[in-house]
Amino acid sequence: MDILDKRIIKFINKHHVLTLATSVYDKPWCANCFYTYIENENLLIVTSDIETKHIKDVIQNKIVAGSIVLETHIIGKIQGIQFKGIMYSPSEELLKKVKISYLKRFPFASLMNTNLWIIELTHIKMTDNLLGFGKKLLWNKEE
Repeated sequence: MDILDKRIIKFINKHHVLTLATSVYDKPWCANCFYTYIENENLLIVTSDIETKHIKDVIQNKIVAGSIVLETHIIGKIQGIQFKGIMYSPSEELLKKVKISYLKRFPFASLMNTNLWIIELTHIKMTDNLLGFGKKLLWNKEE
């Protein structure tokens, strides 16, 4: 895997809501999800009920995209990430690991009857105007 820039990692860890984009039969859909991030495996973890539109889409097409953004009116402070990845339901050992990570960040989720999902990141583009107007940081998973 290419080395992920520490500025990208810091940005992902600083935020907690992402927009997830799915598509099935050329019908796109977006959903906002709380997330946590497992840095050493470059995984985003979300929770969502299996009956939601976006999870029904993921079951048919596991390739997803999304974004994490900082809302600001100040152009020089604009930061955001666009990502692509493969989304799936974790099993066994990985499920234990992601559950610990998610509940550590969102303890209230232990009261919910929902499912955990992994987004295995394959591409990240970060726009960071703090580094200069329109500055982009790119990362791609080695194939």
